Amino acid sequence: MGRGWRESDIDVAWPAAGREPYPPLNHWWWRARLCNVGFRDPDSPSANTADSLPALLDAARSDYEALRAKELSLDLTRGKPSARQLDLSAELLSLPGDRHTSADGTDCRNYGAADGLLELREIFSGFLQVPAGQLLAVGNSSLELMHDSLVHALLGTVPGAARRWADEERIAFLCPVPGYDRHFALCERFGIEMIPVPMTAEGPDMDAVERLVAEDPAVKGIWCVPKYSNPDGTCYSDETVRRLAAMPTAAPDFRIFWDNAYAVHHLTDEEVEIADVLAACAASGHPDRVLVFGSTSKITLAGAGVAFFGSSPANVAWLRGNSAKRSIGPDKINQLRHVMFLRDPDGVRDHMRRHRELLRPKFDTVLRVLEERLGGTGLATWSTPRGGYFITLDVPDGCAREVVRRAADAGLALTPAGATHPYGDDPRDRTIRIAPSFPDSSEIAEIIDGVATCVRLVGYEKLVSGVS
Repeated sequence: MGRGWRESDIDVAWPAAGREPYPPLNHWWWRARLCNVGFRDPDSPSANTADSLPALLDAARSDYEALRAKELSLDLTRGKPSARQLDLSAELLSLPGDRHTSADGTDCRNYGAADGLLELREIFSGFLQVPAGQLLAVGNSSLELMHDSLVHALLGTVPGAARRWADEERIAFLCPVPGYDRHFALCERFGIEMIPVPMTAEGPDMDAVERLVAEDPAVKGIWCVPKYSNPDGTCYSDETVRRLAAMPTAAPDFRIFWDNAYAVHHLTDEEVEIADVLAACAASGHPDRVLVFGSTSKITLAGAGVAFFGSSPANVAWLRGNSAKRSIGPDKINQLRHVMFLRDPDGVRDHMRRHRELLRPKFDTVLRVLEERLGGTGLATWSTPRGGYFITLDVPDGCAREVVRRAADAGLALTPAGATHPYGDDPRDRTIRIAPSFPDSSEIAEIIDGVATCVRLVGYEKLVSGVS
């Protein structure tokens, strides 16, 4: 490559679909691309890889040393609500006051009412797309309900099962990637094999899903975050939901763990709706296939919310019966105060708009800084979610762990690279999860600017080593 490269020589927009895989770092596209991002004349003799990369790397090293000199201590690791978001629900701390009865006269101070307060289930029924009579309001953590559902399936039998999952020689779950690390942790805890399947713009790759569930009876389930998926913000298409509901499975007791954690967590005026998976499963002759989970954790108080479980009548009876062995009833006082605070579905919508007013500027700042610092470099692509709590940042193959390490050395704590994949192993070492919600708005730009500096440093270091 003794000559300069022109844009006409290459497809400079290689990742045309937004998150298409980059070519290997020694591919000619990188060398050609970097001649342009170095802001040199492509016809100049100096506009070649040997000349442009060292200058880019020197600038990145200088920026990184300046970043370290700031001695920052900033955290972008988890998708937690900020203190200002929690303040939106401060009124809960003074409720229910001297009231202790629900609308149907239930004394919320006493045992009983195992399904939870009906008026609260009616508020969330539409959002979770589960009839109130098939929706339980129990506990404060949907993760806890997913854990319990796995335990009950292992130690008992789910409707349609011939035996306990614990008695099977092998159990596997499909795990769309990138995905949620706490789902993967549950599988690891119980020795459930995890089989990655790639995410697409429509949801999990359904050709892969359909093939795997049809040929392997050990595949007992799939994890799904169907709306504003963690971490890339994907919303499942109607066709994906239909195929999940209708697909033949080798395991008669196959279950979809439908973690609808971000059902009302919109970041734009376009409030995305997804297809009703429970109805789709029933219409396809698989009424027991899906277990729906949700909570108010990122709606009201993250440590003192209400969790929900919805499914077919048979599955609801199964969970209710198993749960009765460990609890005589949920915290109905907490449920009552949520009813009084949120009032009705419109109250939830109004409340979530206030959340959006706090969150949207943070996401906009992340996207703006990423574009300013990394746009046009070919060193990164990122998601632009319409809701949820995360942004996915993809860097060149083999760079994510080093980016996270360099960021930590500069006082920026990021989610560990690999957390978005089963067993903490991203085979391409490229995906980093960005969680903008918790830091103060004044810190976001500085954090992302620092992350971009680390991406440029690691990316240019690897490119230089690849062409030297």
